[in-house]
Amino acid sequence: MLRWLGSSMVPAVLLAAALAACGGGGGEGASVAPPVTPPPTVAGALADPTIYSGAATGSLAAASEAAATARGQLVLNGVRHDYTATTGHLVARDARSGSPTVSFFYVAYTLDNQPAASRPVTFFYNGGPGSASLWLHLGSYGPKRLVADQPGNSVLATPAQLVDNAESMLDISDLVFVDAVGTGYTQAIAPNRNQDFWGVDSDAASLRDFVQRYVAANSRQASPKYLFGESYGGPRTAVLAKLLETAGTRLAGVVLQAPILDYNSNCAVFEAGPQEVSCEGYVPTYAAIGAYHQRANPLPSDFSAYIGQARNFAAGSYRAALGPWLASRVAPPPAVAVQLNALTGIATASWQQNPNLRPDYVQRNVLPGAMLAGRYDARVAAPVGNQLASGGDPSLAVVNQAFVTGIRNYLADVLHYTAASNYLPFNDFIERWNFSHDGKAVPDTVPDLAAAITLNPGLKVLSLSGYYDLATPFYQTELDLARLGTNPNIVVRNYHSGHMGYLDNAARRATRADLGAFYQMGR
Repeated sequence: MLRWLGSSMVPAVLLAAALAACGGGGGEGASVAPPVTPPPTVAGALADPTIYSGAATGSLAAASEAAATARGQLVLNGVRHDYTATTGHLVARDARSGSPTVSFFYVAYTLDNQPAASRPVTFFYNGGPGSASLWLHLGSYGPKRLVADQPGNSVLATPAQLVDNAESMLDISDLVFVDAVGTGYTQAIAPNRNQDFWGVDSDAASLRDFVQRYVAANSRQASPKYLFGESYGGPRTAVLAKLLETAGTRLAGVVLQAPILDYNSNCAVFEAGPQEVSCEGYVPTYAAIGAYHQRANPLPSDFSAYIGQARNFAAGSYRAALGPWLASRVAPPPAVAVQLNALTGIATASWQQNPNLRPDYVQRNVLPGAMLAGRYDARVAAPVGNQLASGGDPSLAVVNQAFVTGIRNYLADVLHYTAASNYLPFNDFIERWNFSHDGKAVPDTVPDLAAAITLNPGLKVLSLSGYYDLATPFYQTELDLARLGTNPNIVVRNYHSGHMGYLDNAARRATRADLGAFYQMGR
């Protein structure tokens, strides 16, 4: 997921929206899943004696590639699929020296008795930076999922119900969920330290080395390969795709779940001042939230048409008014403020005073009374002062602990893997992260994605966004991707969901259908 960046990370004007855990997903830094001891007699089980650390200076003296194996069955559309789950570590090596750099923790699900050459394989990771892959792993398209049923205004029971996932992608691809350095059970290998990989470029390079190691270790050179990144995992995917294509590892496609491809275009990243940017990309999201909470006036009878009108307004009258406002604080025409009020229910006077209201303001003011709307999913709300609102995002608070506990139990009880240390679902190292990339203080990774497409013109891109996501607004993603030009291989889909769209049952089903069509493109 995205987290707000501290101003000490980058120039003082930056606040930063960076995904936290889910990258989806977030996590409270104090939420750590304790180690569990598995039954020692389970076939294929692994009790890893290694103590892993997420500390900045964390560094393993040595690492092995041991793994637990477990068998499973999943029925999808009436067809039984037998699969093997492999849980453990692979050692990434420096592309030039060949020396070991990172011990990557991963879980791979592979269908039994399938030809590897023609079987796609998809690599999943969350964002943050600082999130392990538990959100995508137990929430999206793996063989099992935790029942979340979002949006909801009450905390999920712990432990949450674990069920066979009717929307699993296992029938169309093998699935590999991997944790970035310093999260989960992934750690740097000496003389490297975890913090050496806490940056846009070093992080993507380490994951390039992991993908190449997995491909080599499992003879998947001929398999169609896909990347699936959420939130900060979106820019990670763009950079990683370029690195892989440059290294000769050809990709079939990339999936961007609620991405923030260009930090420089997201108005939540910059405070008011010389570097303030327009919130145009947020306006249709504000409108969607206003309609959902019945604050829009009039209420729309045709949501698609309503959102289309909000896009047109954002690109037209709003954009024209924001130029003078950003340049010299010229007040917007009254009609612009009136229209913003009609879309959101937020007072016309507030828009007249500041037509560039940021998403944190909308969180606090889109609902009457002292209510806070969710950042990851603004359909979820809680009273200010309530425990659900205390962390700044009620939509994360209702699901967080269920996933933290769920991954602990799942690794031990289902996958038969344990370690001698805590699984780290989220590591709050965002203040240490090097966001600089390609000469900019914060990354714009649209050129990286463009470079990957240039290297591989057949590369497919699928972008998945939620209408009610205040971290990575869907329209800003559309604007960012439009910079790539018209390309039939680029598919954009939006859903009635938040940041982690797969936690919404209807959105997950719709997304799974779109993923199925995407994987069939060009085949």
